[in-house]
Amino acid sequence: MMRSTFARKPTAAELEVLKALWQLGSATVKQVHQLLQAERPEITYARVLRQMQIMHTKGMLTRDESERSHLYAPAQSQNLLQANLLKDLIHKAFSGSGKALVMAALRGHVTREERAEIERFLHEDL
Repeated sequence: MMRSTFARKPTAAELEVLKALWQLGSATVKQVHQLLQAERPEITYARVLRQMQIMHTKGMLTRDESERSHLYAPAQSQNLLQANLLKDLIHKAFSGSGKALVMAALRGHVTREERAEIERFLHEDL
């Protein structure tokens, strides 16, 4: 049974494929392999193919089989996945407090430039 969205967190390898597809849009296994190989020369085409087939079975990827080279695309947008992962992290690690997450992130994980950008965003939103 395939689902259009997925409930479980992607593994590191699955997230790597998703990031590539978010960058490329719909793409063939070859295109994803070439992009991943730029950062990880040891990754094989067969590994990427198998990973993408598994992700399709899990409902993480859609597949257009109308052409000889199948086109894969993420079943969920990057923003939606990030929002779901963040929601899960806030619930599990910060007792449901978004404020606690933000405060933890601001303590040592944000550059001066990022802090200034955050302040501008907060002032614009008021």
